[in-house]
Amino acid sequence: MAGRARVTGLGAWLSGQGLPQLTPAELAQTGLAWALAVAALALGWLAGRTLGPRATALWTARVGEHGAGMGKRLCRILRHAIAALLLAIVARVYPWQPLGAAGIGVALGGSGALAMVGLLRGVGLARWIAWSVATVVFVALLSHSVGGFAQITATLDSIGVDLGSRRLSLLAVITMLVTVVLLYALVRLANRATGQALAGARALDPTQRLLAQKLIGIGIVVVAFFFGIDLLGIDLTSFALFSGAFGLAIGFGLQKTIGNLIAGIILLMDRSVKPGDVIVVGDSFGWVNKIGVRAVSVVTRDGKEHLIPNENLMTQEVENWSFSDPNVRIRIPVRVGYDCDLPLAQALMLRAATDSTRVLETPQPNVRLTAFGEYAVEHDILVWVSDPESGVGNIRSDVLNRLWVLFRENGIVVPYPQRDVRIVPQALGERPPAP
Repeated sequence: MAGRARVTGLGAWLSGQGLPQLTPAELAQTGLAWALAVAALALGWLAGRTLGPRATALWTARVGEHGAGMGKRLCRILRHAIAALLLAIVARVYPWQPLGAAGIGVALGGSGALAMVGLLRGVGLARWIAWSVATVVFVALLSHSVGGFAQITATLDSIGVDLGSRRLSLLAVITMLVTVVLLYALVRLANRATGQALAGARALDPTQRLLAQKLIGIGIVVVAFFFGIDLLGIDLTSFALFSGAFGLAIGFGLQKTIGNLIAGIILLMDRSVKPGDVIVVGDSFGWVNKIGVRAVSVVTRDGKEHLIPNENLMTQEVENWSFSDPNVRIRIPVRVGYDCDLPLAQALMLRAATDSTRVLETPQPNVRLTAFGEYAVEHDILVWVSDPESGVGNIRSDVLNRLWVLFRENGIVVPYPQRDVRIVPQALGERPPAP
């Protein structure tokens, strides 16, 4: 009797607040709905505590640093997503009274919105974009739970303008923006996952992994585009004229862009230039950092990054120092005087080259006499290195520094040009002889 009196008192209080009078059975049903909502939230929290760390460890192992933003939010995403799934099941298993459905809807909308914020922030989207989409998700789930979703969509659809045979409404704009954001987030997530998966594929070399990553990325974007078109219900036949004009624009305005894209794919396929190679293109010398969609990144020894269009590497002459063999020979010119001990000077040159740390023993260094110059005997010290990406100027500097010390210790003189100037006296006023 006391419990029934309390239920009756709660119904009277709700009636006094302007809400409809609820019978004891309806009040009990509302209490059960709210209790199930709280239980779903508690189970979601428990699942986040137990499954979250394992999922985070698995995500870090599979995706690595590419998904660092998602990894640190995975526990919260799982917590809210599992709670939202359980609340959706609770909302569908029984036709709850409006007050009970409202409680479930608030919990469902909040959980779905927080899960969406974690997902969008995890893929690097701005905070305002994530919370805007989360607001739309909250309103949609709450209105669907209380049975007012149809009224909201009808109201949003009534706000718009007619453009010929098409109607642009507020509902269509919101749906399109939310769909684009979600597809963009899924594309970024899929690219990160496939990139890390390909990075661990030992059967592929770095060039093949990069090519596969580019092709898979393009495929993901194409699939997402057509999926979004189908999801939004856009009829592609109505855009026949627009697609023709767009194709014409690509043929003329985006010719270089498409050419660079195709050239980049060809470079990755024939492996003539690959990441890590040391190349010379025009005045640019350095090692290839990465091959992008539009350009190849070449990092010089000065730390400058040159972005060379892919098409230039297809049409211009390119020196690839590590195409088939990483070993590179370096010439170091040296001059000695005519009055020196030539065999001793050549032996000292060979010793200086051999003592350098980066010079290879095989092929072994060599010294060649190249010419009898105007004031010196000219030589070339020929050395081989296997890491040209570490620079060639420092090799010359190291060998010449060692050679300078050896020459000073053994009395070998490095000559320099000398000129004799003769001054012929001339009488005052006398003209110089005609040539």
